[in-house]
Amino acid sequence: MAFTAEYADVEPTRAEIDATPGPLLVEFGAPWCGHCIGIQNTLADLMARFPQVEHIKIYDGRGQPLGRSFRVKLWPTLAFLLDGKLLHRAVRPDEAEILTGLCALFP
Repeated sequence: MAFTAEYADVEPTRAEIDATPGPLLVEFGAPWCGHCIGIQNTLADLMARFPQVEHIKIYDGRGQPLGRSFRVKLWPTLAFLLDGKLLHRAVRPDEAEILTGLCALFP
């Protein structure tokens, strides 16, 4: 797996996310969000160090069920899951917090 540059065309359900085996990073944001755009290079560089992590990018918005199930209020919000269990959540993270989340996936 690797960094995903494009937002998913179809939002998965929470049940599908919870059933995903292995390490998973779910990124919530919007393509026009300045904060989201600002972390893309850092996120891509860090994800290259963790190629086994699946990355799903969700175009979030008001009332979107998946984002609400993760209590997303600000973008970007990153959810780090292992075998469907949320291990770390980062809101408008810096490089250190993204790295903390990725490292949390490998106890």
